[in-house]
Amino acid sequence: MPRTQTVSPDATKGVGFGLAAYLMWGCFPLFFALFEGIPAYEVLIHRVLWSCVFLVGLITILRRWPPVAEALRRPRRLGRVLACAVLIGLNWGLYIYAVESRQVLQASLGYFLTPLINVTLGLLVLRERMLRLQGVAVALAGIAIVIQLVMLGEIPWISLALALSFGTYGLLRKQVPLDGLSGLFVETLLLMPLGLLALAWLSEAGLSHFLADQRSTLLLIASGVITALPLLAFAGAARRLRLATLGFLMYLNPTIQFMIALLVFNEPLTPTQLATFILIWFSLALYSWTAWQGRPQETKEA
Repeated sequence: MPRTQTVSPDATKGVGFGLAAYLMWGCFPLFFALFEGIPAYEVLIHRVLWSCVFLVGLITILRRWPPVAEALRRPRRLGRVLACAVLIGLNWGLYIYAVESRQVLQASLGYFLTPLINVTLGLLVLRERMLRLQGVAVALAGIAIVIQLVMLGEIPWISLALALSFGTYGLLRKQVPLDGLSGLFVETLLLMPLGLLALAWLSEAGLSHFLADQRSTLLLIASGVITALPLLAFAGAARRLRLATLGFLMYLNPTIQFMIALLVFNEPLTPTQLATFILIWFSLALYSWTAWQGRPQETKEA
């Protein structure tokens, strides 16, 4: 009998969740651009605090406290979670700074580079085997960075810092036995004492924008909700989709950011930058094709 590929309703729902997650992440520049006049570090402080508060309610509603309690009962195992918290905090802060300073093109480049950084870290740290075409893809991305360095005379440090921080976060996160929602809550919980101290210092110094006016206050509170919602959608997608499918959807995020940078923020794109983007897009296409070739086939007897 012939074998035909089928798409389950669960997989269709997973694609919907994945699209929702990456569309929300892709539109983040539009949200964080609203914080004009509020320093990136202050937005980061409130993003951590209000994410933690929002996640308390969410975890309670979803009855997801057991894995959180289990993690907190073993403080010796929280070292990696703390490292994840520091890395995600650094990533969030850099991203907010990139948006506020209108360097969204660099931010999008960073997230285009992230999957290739993941492959490289897997090779160097986990001793995973890199396929020949994956090695070519990583080499092409490296050439793109060298072109920017030589032709523009500067290192795209925001792109590299975002890719390295998020790539390393992903590497450590794989070693933490917590789901995405519970893990993010524990991470923000570990950062909360530092966030509260920073908020108290800002208030004492008269530098805080919180409660200064209704618009700023609501935006700062909303930053926590906006942080958690795409993660929920992503968790729904991750449970229903293959990793290769998620990998394809992931490119929606930096693509949307790239278009927002050009069409909304009118950021300049030099021919050299365009050439490096084309090289990285080609390397991603090569990497994705390699991943797709190695995917498991889902078939059903007709």
